[in-house]
Parts: sequence; C-alpha cells; structure tokens
Amino acid sequence: MAYYVYLLASRKDGPLYLGVTNNLVRRVYEHRTKAVPSFTSRYNITKLVWFEIYDDPISAITREKEIKKWRRAWKVALIERENPGWEDLYDGIAQ
Repeated sequence: MAYYVYLLASRKDGPLYLGVTNNLVRRVYEHRTKAVPSFTSRYNITKLVWFEIYDDPISAITREKEIKKWRRAWKVALIERENPGWEDLYDGIAQ
C-alpha cells in the first residue's frame, strides 16, 4: 500500500494545506467536495499542487511532520521545484 504526503492550495499566494493519506484520490476528492467541514472547506483549498509517495505510514507521517515545521517560503519552493505553474495535479491521478 502507498502513503502520500500532499499539499493543497487555492492559489499561489493563498493558504496551503498539508496532509497525509493512504488514498490520495479519495482524500483530495473529499477536500474538493467539502465532504467534511474543515480548514480546506472554510478557505476553499481544493487544488492538489504537490505530493510524495511512501511505502509505509511511518515514513509518510514523519515527512508530514517535518514539512509542517517549515516556513511558507520553503513549502512554496518545494511546490515550484516540481510544479512551477501551480497546476492542479488531481486530474492526472484521478483517472
């Protein structure tokens, strides 16, 4: 089973949301449809802009905790290294 650490955004200069899941398609869909009242639904954060894949939950959770401590500028740099246009990656994984 794969585990994912992911970042969602509403726009480049908007708020970011960092999460971890074992089903990225389902979890991003839940954010997009506002299935659960949360930070992402309150601020309309629905765009998947970055993710990493791990083989085990401990590695994914450890990475999430590491990134949560980062400054925003570091998170932005992480996104822009792989997704400079801040494209929504959801359609590419939801097929």
